[in-house]
Formats: sequence, C-alpha cells, structure tokens
Amino acid sequence: MRQIRLNAFDMACVGHIRSTGCGPIRATGHPRYTSLDHWVALARLLERGLFDGLFLADILGVYDVYQDSPDPSLRAAVQIPLIDPLALVPAMAHATAHLGFGVTCNLAYETRSCSPAAWRRWTI
Repeated sequence: MRQIRLNAFDMACVGHIRSTGCGPIRATGHPRYTSLDHWVALARLLERGLFDGLFLADILGVYDVYQDSPDPSLRAAVQIPLIDPLALVPAMAHATAHLGFGVTCNLAYETRSCSPAAWRRWTI
C-alpha cells in the first residue's frame, strides 16, 4: 500500500511572500507569530491532523531588489521581522509525539586556524 506524507510549510514571521490579492491574514494566523503558544498549538493541530512534519523556512537578510531598496519589503512585512525557527522546534517537539520538523537556518561563521586550546575558546 502506498503512503501519503503530509508536511506543512510555514515561516516564523508576520507573513510569507504574498500579494494583497490573496485575501487577509486569518485572525488566528501570523499576527501571533511571536507567541510560543501559537507554535505549540500549530504543532498539536498538525499532529491531530496526522501530518508527518512541519517545515519552517528561514531567510538571511531583507529583500532589497524591488525598487532597489528594502523599503517595500519593510512596509509590507515581507518575511520581516523573522524569528529563528530553531528556537521554536524544541517546544513544539516537546508538545508532540510523532510530528517531525525540518528547518532551514542561516549560519554565519568564520574559519579560523589556531591551536586546539584556542579552538576550544572559540567553540564554547
């Protein structure tokens, strides 16, 4: 028997890229994106709905190509401001038993050449 995998997609921000023609944001949607209770409730809802996973996307920076400026993105809250998706997963995983999680995350780091003792200082 073939199985269907159901995965939800979301972003921890006010709104994903959308035009104003798509309709209003639901009252229970992203205006509460800063509430941990919102994300835990979403995870529980997905699990009750037999979803297999939730994918949370992340971006690095602000879109600034349109009109050669970040102003349109900032005015329309296009993926700005954004919460680090990795900060949400532990609470959602604790609240569910079978829901899987996937995230994209942006890591900034420098490559350093140094002694093992110095390396330990950088990695603490």
